[in-house]
Amino acid sequence: MRVLTWNVFHGRSQPPAGRPLLHEFAGAIAGWEWDVALLQEVPPWWPPTLARAAGAEQRTVLTSRNSLLWLRRAIASRWPDLIKSNGGGSNAILVRGPILAHGRVRLTWLPERRVAHGVALAGGTWLANLHASTHPHDRTVADCRLAIERARAWAAGAPLVLGGDLNLTRPAFPGLVHVAGHHVDHLFTQGPQPADPGEVLDAGALSDHRPLAVTLR
Repeated sequence: MRVLTWNVFHGRSQPPAGRPLLHEFAGAIAGWEWDVALLQEVPPWWPPTLARAAGAEQRTVLTSRNSLLWLRRAIASRWPDLIKSNGGGSNAILVRGPILAHGRVRLTWLPERRVAHGVALAGGTWLANLHASTHPHDRTVADCRLAIERARAWAAGAPLVLGGDLNLTRPAFPGLVHVAGHHVDHLFTQGPQPADPGEVLDAGALSDHRPLAVTLR
């Protein structure tokens, strides 16, 4: 099983492109090899399009800045670099295969709403996706620990993969194996073992994060 994690920077590029980039992001995600993609900072209306392009199912949870979403979407769909993160946020999980269950947990309301979620695959493995708070440090660590606790409860002893933008550069959690990392983006497992050291993919100018992928057995 190959797992990808990517913070898509609210659909923007670095340097700014000055135009909507949905089709570029969809093409990049569809073109890579993966079985499960864990995405953060996704414009809330994007996941169905990303999933269709990749031949995947998807599950989404809203995160922060989603009041008056119709207005935010109207601006972000035309001028994403003007509204930036105020275009609304979500986390999304794409799966090239059936999704049997979906769980979610709110991590915090302040300084902004953070949510972790997870899906169960046909073989019983659970995959959890989170974007932890940026600061303070104690809040960031607490977000990660709560997400891990809930993900373990969802998995109930089944194999578990947890990843996303943890906003930590050197995270370590008891009972979890760190299988890949790049800056603040990481993948951990409980059960599955890495078949390779992980790979940072080339997304060109898309996002301010690099996609991170690892193959698990």
